[in-house]
Amino acid sequence: MLLASTSPARLMLLRQAGIEPRTAVPDVDEEAVIAAVEAAEGRTLTPTEHVLLLARRKAAAAVAALEEDGEDFDGLVIGGDSMFELDGEILGKPYTPDVATARWRDMRGRTGVLHSGHSVIRLAPGAAPVEAHAVAAASVSFAADVTDAEIAAYVATGEPLLVAGAFTVDSLGGPFITRVEGDPSTVVGMSLSTLRSLCRELDVVWTDLWAPSTS
Repeated sequence: MLLASTSPARLMLLRQAGIEPRTAVPDVDEEAVIAAVEAAEGRTLTPTEHVLLLARRKAAAAVAALEEDGEDFDGLVIGGDSMFELDGEILGKPYTPDVATARWRDMRGRTGVLHSGHSVIRLAPGAAPVEAHAVAAASVSFAADVTDAEIAAYVATGEPLLVAGAFTVDSLGGPFITRVEGDPSTVVGMSLSTLRSLCRELDVVWTDLWAPSTS
């Protein structure tokens, strides 16, 4: 398996699920891709369309890189993308402490939805690539009593700056989240149950993907 992502969380999820993938950096300018499609269609993409488009582009870019290198790769290539929606507003990675702080002050006591796009491409020597894709969503509720001091301390760790929605559920941000509805792994970075379903569409048995030490 090849994971077309630089996300440590996605890599960790697969490893926890018994899979040890290769990783690759997908050559995709995310902002340019979204801007081009929205300009061509004259509208703003929905969160579902947004994450699915980028997930598919990332997987396709990884496949193109394999082909350019002349590698006869036999296995699955996975692309993923996530974004957080709060009352119709799309909240991507905050990048700066000021944005992350403002976002947390706005999110406390409220519930949003984490959208996660998935693209799985089956490659085999001598055969045409076959793709399956889907989007998963999970709602996330934040504690209403999160203090400004706790927000400042959390932002100071740097953890929320480079994750969709400015939070994690599986690390330092977890204690500030009171409820998750849906596949919890969706909030971490990708839905494992969705990935399993996509693998089934491609006639791949999930347990066959386990590393030898697991199986």
